[in-house]
Amino acid sequence: MLELQRKTLGVYQTNCYVLIDSGTNEAILVDAPAEAETILSWLAPLNIQRIVLTHGHSDHVGALEKVRQALDVPVALHLADSKQFKIEAEMALEHDDKLRLGDRLLQIAHIPGHTPGSVAIKVLDDQKFDFAIVGDTIFPGGPGHTTSAQALRQSLDALERTVFTWPDHVALHPGHGSATTVGEEREPFKAFRKKTLPPDLFGDVLWR
Repeated sequence: MLELQRKTLGVYQTNCYVLIDSGTNEAILVDAPAEAETILSWLAPLNIQRIVLTHGHSDHVGALEKVRQALDVPVALHLADSKQFKIEAEMALEHDDKLRLGDRLLQIAHIPGHTPGSVAIKVLDDQKFDFAIVGDTIFPGGPGHTTSAQALRQSLDALERTVFTWPDHVALHPGHGSATTVGEEREPFKAFRKKTLPPDLFGDVLWR
């Protein structure tokens, strides 16, 4: 059985997740935002296999070096963000890559826009799944922050070919705030895609 735990850390209230296989006590840490000692204390009973980063922004990796050194485990990050943010990673993630945790597979979905290498982590069970950790790619009510109109278009296109092909029941656990589901976001997203958007629209955008 796979368990998902969350702590909200740092001045930006960033969600830090741990996926735990209860049968083996093996676990994967997702993001290392801040408060390294808090993270390490939390993880102490677990056998951490690796650290997976949803993207390279400082509010998601602020504690990375201290946590990496203490745990002595490999870090996985998409190559685009590894290059842009100059973060050393032992594994360069690509779309559809799979990582094993106990008897479960974690499948990577590359969803660029918020950053070039933003990813979500789908937790699979016999090729079906109930939840994903989505970083800052999507939040309740809108996409993640973008820094240009081109990046917003890239984000929307990427969400359409990834998240919005998933079943409605799938829970989306974001990098900040509360979870949502694919179903809760689908109709507002579809309505947003039908709008004629201002050519200079980007930043913090809402579906409605």
